[in-house]
Amino acid sequence: MVRSRDQSIDLEHLADYSRLCGFGLKATVPVTYPHILAFGLQLALLTDLRFPFPALGLVHIHNSITQHRPLRTSEPLDLEVWAANLRPHRRGRQFDVITTATIAGSVVWEECTTLLRRGVDHPRDTAGRPDPLPVGQVEWRLPTDLGRRYAAVSGDYNPIHLYGITARAFGFQRPIAHGMWSLARCLAELDGRLPDGYTMEAAFSKPILLPAKVAYATTMRGEVVRFALTDASEGTPHVGGTITPSAIAGTCERGTDQRSDGPSRGT
Repeated sequence: MVRSRDQSIDLEHLADYSRLCGFGLKATVPVTYPHILAFGLQLALLTDLRFPFPALGLVHIHNSITQHRPLRTSEPLDLEVWAANLRPHRRGRQFDVITTATIAGSVVWEECTTLLRRGVDHPRDTAGRPDPLPVGQVEWRLPTDLGRRYAAVSGDYNPIHLYGITARAFGFQRPIAHGMWSLARCLAELDGRLPDGYTMEAAFSKPILLPAKVAYATTMRGEVVRFALTDASEGTPHVGGTITPSAIAGTCERGTDQRSDGPSRGT
């Protein structure tokens, strides 16, 4: 486990992040911002020599965030990160990176980031058929330098996001957008219209090759919001997810009682 105590929020950095992802500036932080605060801890965990997989080459396939209440910009956070739940995936093995943000001893925000380590394909895909995604309603044009701009505010300088030449070394013809930028941009469209407490679940599909034109859409099913980001021309999915109010949602349970015996480091 890695941890950081009394992590304060830099308002200038928060403003830069909010502008890039489409959030408004207010006294509470965007739901995806604690991920940015914890990214250094996540990277420390994944790059520790005792970690079983190299960080480069891991694929971000799923993300779950539970916000128990809005986080005010004036509130320092205690952050903890650990890995759990190594298990098979149809294309190799997957595991969760669990992050919690605590204030005065109470967990106020938690995240499960699921990463894929590619390996031997399983002969059968046991995943269920996904629900149809909402049809694109709004189109966004994403510039070529989006990955570099997001790297500057997130600290995620994975070479697949930066330049064509660095992306090609990993099998991409052009740089690709960060999945967490795509997710944040989708949620920014709902800013101010969500309850104080909710759980967001999102799956990442086809990478967004930059520059790109994408289509964003939302629908409602009862109290659950469904959102999607797709290719504006072909309709192929990039990100699809749901937002469920806390009153009818469970918390982020994957890995919460299965902390690894990995590195422990205070900052």
